[in-house]
Amino acid sequence: MVVEAVRLERRTQARVRRRRDDLAIGVTALIAAMLALPLAPSSWSGPEVAATLAVAATCLLAGQRWAIALIAFAELLLAPTLAVAAFHGGLALWPGRICALVGLLAIVPGLLRLRRAAAALVLLTGLERTNRTCRRVLAGIVAIAAISISLPFL
Repeated sequence: MVVEAVRLERRTQARVRRRRDDLAIGVTALIAAMLALPLAPSSWSGPEVAATLAVAATCLLAGQRWAIALIAFAELLLAPTLAVAAFHGGLALWPGRICALVGLLAIVPGLLRLRRAAAALVLLTGLERTNRTCRRVLAGIVAIAAISISLPFL
C-alpha cells in the first residue's frame, strides 16, 4: 500500500516536471521562430523552417508531446541559418545580429532534449520502442545535425 502511494507520487511529480519542461521548450522554440522570421530574406530556408518551428511549438504548448521531435528537427535546421546571420555579418549589429544571437540561444533548450525527441520520433514512425532503436535514431539525428550545421560554413 505504501509502495503504491510512493510510486503514484513519483509518477505525478515526473508528469508535472515533464509538463514544465514542455512549456519551457515550447516557449523558447516559439521565441526562436519569431526572431528568425525577420532574417528570412538573408537565409536559404529560414522562412519555411521558422514557420515549421512555430507550428511545432504551438502544438507542444497545446499538449501534443509528439511535437518535440518536430521541434528538434526544425531547430537543427534553423541553427545554421541563425549562426550565419549572427557571426558572418551581412546584417546590422542592432537589431539583426542581436536577434540572431538571441534566437540561437533560444534554440538551446530544444537541442538539449534530442534524446527525448529521438524517443518521440521512434513512436511517431511506428517502430518498436527499445533502447537500441532510440539510440540508433538519436545517432541519426546527431549525424544530420553535424551535416546541417557544417554545410553553411563550407
